[in-house]
Amino acid sequence: MIQTVEAIVDEKGSVRLLEQVHLDRRHRALLTILSDEPSDGLETALLSEAALALDWNRLEEEEAWSHLRKAL
Repeated sequence: MIQTVEAIVDEKGSVRLLEQVHLDRRHRALLTILSDEPSDGLETALLSEAALALDWNRLEEEEAWSHLRKAL
């Protein structure tokens, strides 16, 4: 399994993962240093929207939240 995780690397080379990683054993990893500064999180939210929409737009979700439309 290949998994990509966003991280911040500071000037001293310390790595801080921005999300939790759960592994069943030790794994090798590669770290790619990007040329830009860390974003404010908005970019991540926008990139996640399409993937989350698959879940949000399911019929089960519409039914689960339908009571909120009635309140309007």
